[in-house]
Amino acid sequence: MLHALSEKCLPVLKKEPMLTVSLLAAIVALFITPPSARLLADIDWRTLGTLFLMLSILEGFKQENVFLPFLKLAGSLGSLVGLSLFLVFSVFFSSMFVTNDVSLIIFVPLTILLFRAGKEERFILPLLTFENIAAVRGSLLTPFGSPQNLFIFSRSNVTAWQFIRFMFPIWILSAVLLIAFILFLHRKNLKGQMVISETAFTAGDNQGTVWKRYMYLALFAVVIWMIVSRTSLWIWVVVLVSAVLLVFDRGILKKTDYVLLLTFLCFFIFSSSIAANESIAAFLKQMVTGREYAVSILVSQLISNVPAAIVLYPFSENIGALLYGLDSAGLCSLIGSLASVINYRIYVREYPKNGLSFIKVFTLISWAFFLFVVIPGYLISRGGMPLS
Repeated sequence: MLHALSEKCLPVLKKEPMLTVSLLAAIVALFITPPSARLLADIDWRTLGTLFLMLSILEGFKQENVFLPFLKLAGSLGSLVGLSLFLVFSVFFSSMFVTNDVSLIIFVPLTILLFRAGKEERFILPLLTFENIAAVRGSLLTPFGSPQNLFIFSRSNVTAWQFIRFMFPIWILSAVLLIAFILFLHRKNLKGQMVISETAFTAGDNQGTVWKRYMYLALFAVVIWMIVSRTSLWIWVVVLVSAVLLVFDRGILKKTDYVLLLTFLCFFIFSSSIAANESIAAFLKQMVTGREYAVSILVSQLISNVPAAIVLYPFSENIGALLYGLDSAGLCSLIGSLASVINYRIYVREYPKNGLSFIKVFTLISWAFFLFVVIPGYLISRGGMPLS
C-alpha cells in the first residue's frame, strides 16, 4: 500500500517544487511542535477558504468565457506598450481592493491568453513578473490589500486613513518604477503593435450558458464582499458558495487547483508550529525588536510574508517597519509572498516545462526592483506608523 502511495505522490512532488518545499517545512515544524487542537485553530482557515472559492469561481469564469468582453477591450489596444501598461496597472489598482492574490488569479491567465494569441509569447515571462510586482506593491496601500496587511491592521489601533497615508510614499514610488520597467522592456520598439487573431475573441463564444455566467459573476461578488467586509460569517459564505457549485456545476470542483491549496496549508502549519514553540518565540522577541524591517524580509524568505506576519507581529514594536518589510519580501523570492506562488502555479499549468525559466526571470527582475525600493522603504519606515 505504501509503495502504491509513493508511486502516486512522488511524481506530483517532483512536478510541484513549491509543494515539496512547503510539505517538508510542515513536517519539520511538526517535530518542533507536536500536532494539537491549538495548532489547528491557529491555521488561517479563512484565507484557505477564500482561496478555494476564488480558484473554483475563476475556473468557472474561464469555462463560461466570462472574461471575453474584457479580453476584447484589452486586445483592441493594439500597442504593446499600451497593453502592457493596461494589464500591469489593472493588477496594481485592483489588488488594493480584492487582495494581491485575487488580482493575479484574474489577470495572469488573461495576459497569457492575449500574448499567446498575438504571437508575442516572449513578453509573457517579464510581464508576469511585472504583474507580480504590481500585485505586491499596489496592494500595500490599503488595510485589506493583502492578508498580512489585514492581519496587522485588525490587531492594531491604526485608522484606515493613517494606514493609507503611511504607505502612500512607497506606493507611488512603486508605480513610477513600474512604468519605467515596462518602457525599458519595450525600449527597442516603443511603437510596436500586436495583432491578435479574431479567433482569440470568438473562440468559445457559443460555449457555456448565459445563466451560468451570471451565476459565477454573482458568486464572485459575494466572495469579494466577504473579503472587503471582513465579515465574521465567512465560514457560511464558504459553505453557501460551495453548495451552489456542487448543485449547479460540480464538474468545476474537479478543476480547482488543490495543489496550491495544499501548499498554502503546509505553510500555515509551519508558521503555527513555530509560533507555538516557547524557545523560538523568546529568540524572535530578542531578534525582532528594533529590526522589524530587515527581519521581516529575511523571515519571509523562509516561510513567506503571511505566516511571517503571524509569527513576528507579537514581537514587533514598529508595525510600520514590519509592514514595509513584509510588503517588500515578495520581491526577493517566490517563497517571499504567497501571491508569487499563485503566479508561478498559473504559469506552469500553461507551460509545464518552463518552471525554471520563470524562476530565473522572476528573480532577476524582482531583485532589480527591490534594489530601487529597499533603501527608501527603510528610511520611511524608521519613523514608525503614527497612532491617533
